[in-house]
Amino acid sequence: MQIYINDMLYALSGALDSVEAEIFGVKSHHSERVAYLSVQLGRALGFSEQQLLNLAAAAVLHDNALTEYISVKRQMDTSSATLLPSAELLKIHCDMGEENAKILPFYPQIKHAILYHHENANGTGPNGLKSADTPIFAQIIHLSDQLDNAFILDDVDAKKHLEIHDYVDNQAGLLFAPELCNKFHALFPEAGKKALYEENARLLLRSNLPHNPQEYNNEAIKGLATMFAKIVDYKSHFTCTHSLGIAAKARRLGEFYGYDAATCTKLYLAGALHDIGKLRISNSILEKPDSLTKEEFTIMKGHALASWQILKQIDGLNDVINWACLHHEKLDGSGYPFGKKAPDLDKNARLLACVDIYQALTEDRPYRQGMTHEQALTILRDMSAKGFIDTQITEDIDHCFAA
Repeated sequence: MQIYINDMLYALSGALDSVEAEIFGVKSHHSERVAYLSVQLGRALGFSEQQLLNLAAAAVLHDNALTEYISVKRQMDTSSATLLPSAELLKIHCDMGEENAKILPFYPQIKHAILYHHENANGTGPNGLKSADTPIFAQIIHLSDQLDNAFILDDVDAKKHLEIHDYVDNQAGLLFAPELCNKFHALFPEAGKKALYEENARLLLRSNLPHNPQEYNNEAIKGLATMFAKIVDYKSHFTCTHSLGIAAKARRLGEFYGYDAATCTKLYLAGALHDIGKLRISNSILEKPDSLTKEEFTIMKGHALASWQILKQIDGLNDVINWACLHHEKLDGSGYPFGKKAPDLDKNARLLACVDIYQALTEDRPYRQGMTHEQALTILRDMSAKGFIDTQITEDIDHCFAA
């Protein structure tokens, strides 16, 4: 199966920016600014186009464990204290991010880039590595990340431009390797200080790299999908296995229908991606123990449209994106986000909708025990009788998932 894998990673990083903004107040497009600056540094160091693609992928994923970091911090400290990244938590964040990246089909080319992206040149980072012992990808991402965190590079006036160069000079040999500092000075002239304003970062990133699909086998795509699902599910401990459960059940139902392996993999991918928009929803709503107000429910429903906005940036996956983003549509047009009706919903979009409901009903949540298969089917059958969901798929779920 051919996919534009960097498109997928850029989409994920954009969604994770929403989490980072919620927790730390970081401005949007942070990961893409880090990736663009990293690519420019890599190009100055003579990297090949494939190396630059790999570097960009590692850079946009440098904070991929952010939702897991929040989960760990929640367990370590249940107070309302600000989630400040202590040295211990920085290491946990890097360890988890590296572990997630191991699933990626190109992991050998970015090995340790995420694990060591908070190491300082003088050895004062979480793992105590000096620049001579730190992989060059990790060093580059570290410099780019630190600069955007310290200065927010999308809004650079003449005064800030000078401050940035002074900061890099002052940190040469301390935070950053002197060679990288010299390269940075050359590639960040006065004329380029506004280059990374808002969405320009993504446009520049894509325009500076090849944009070609690459062939991956079903197992590699499943691994990528699993990483996405884990990141989404960790956003809230209320739904900590939801996306992975839907991905697995969607694929299993596809196998029940006799679909080929590629289509079953696409269903798994759609299930893994279907709730990515929840990364844009505040945890105060996702984890509210009481019933949502009308206003809060309207915000919660916005995750479906957010999923579509995030995923539509990926070329070549229109069918997967439709299946993923239409899982709250109803056959009678009463669903959301688009109010589509039966003629606009193909079998696999209907399949995801039914599986989503079944999974939500049967999985355990911190505030309730999951329903039995029979209890869930009673609700599904009632919904199908009312014209909301597909009757045949409902019955097929009974045959496929009955114990």
